[in-house]
Amino acid sequence: MIFHTAGIETAPWVPPVVAFVISFFTSMGGVSGAFLLLPFQVSFLGYTAPSVSATNQLFNIVAIPGGVYRYWREGRMVWPLAWIVVAGTLPGVLVGSFLRVEYLPDPRNFKLFAAAVLLYIGAMMLRDLTKKQSGMSAAKRSETLFRNQKQEDDRCPEDRVVTVTHFSLMRLCYTFYGERFDVPTLGVFLLGFTVGIVGGVYGIGGGSIMAPFFVTVLGLPVYTVAGAALMGTLATSVAGVAFYQAIAPFYPHMSVAPDWLLGLLFGIGGTAGIYLGARCQKFVPARTIKWMLSGIIIFTALKYIYAFLK
Repeated sequence: MIFHTAGIETAPWVPPVVAFVISFFTSMGGVSGAFLLLPFQVSFLGYTAPSVSATNQLFNIVAIPGGVYRYWREGRMVWPLAWIVVAGTLPGVLVGSFLRVEYLPDPRNFKLFAAAVLLYIGAMMLRDLTKKQSGMSAAKRSETLFRNQKQEDDRCPEDRVVTVTHFSLMRLCYTFYGERFDVPTLGVFLLGFTVGIVGGVYGIGGGSIMAPFFVTVLGLPVYTVAGAALMGTLATSVAGVAFYQAIAPFYPHMSVAPDWLLGLLFGIGGTAGIYLGARCQKFVPARTIKWMLSGIIIFTALKYIYAFLK
């Protein structure tokens, strides 16, 4: 099958299968999988035009709602945290989308930028995994309790769900499995703006950067931040796709608007992968998820750097 906007040819079953496999594992860490799907499009499909960023965000729009619904149904959505992320990343992703088209249309330079983003994400995860801790943190205690309670019943008792106890311009506080977690509202907002710029350039919603920050720096349990990170990614991806589509007429010499057919095929596979990943997350240790993601991320980043230096 030929995808005219992307300028590539591949079998129609390849995009949904690849997206399913990637999303199934990455969604367990609160990430849609777009940050790994983009290297697949660039390196394996040969899709290097600026529109690959928009197509990647289209994948998010189609794939993420099922995962968000699953986390909400299980009572693990920290809605105020999701809205803070959205408020910060939305303006940033518009700036980033413009920078991608105007200053990073060259595939070689874009790959180096992608490598820097991936290295940051991988380094944050490795830092958390190798950090020595004197005792069990609140996040790990709640994760252990949640993981050990492998109930198939979707109706959640009070102690199993996220309960927001305070939300203001300065602080967000919530409890999960008897543990209390504190989030600086303004700090997350400002970080979200920066992440939005990076996400707009790269073609992701920013969840792959925000989720490691929440877990590593703020010490929040991965089982509570995954839904919020996905929700933020969904909202910013909608804005990103709309912006790329709107500015496409001003850049007739290059492919800027998303490849809608390719993005939808990726999204179909991602929908199933994210939903099943969200459902299976409680059966997989958070540490295992982090090791898996960090290994894939760093390998991909080093591969791009090597290609740039060659």
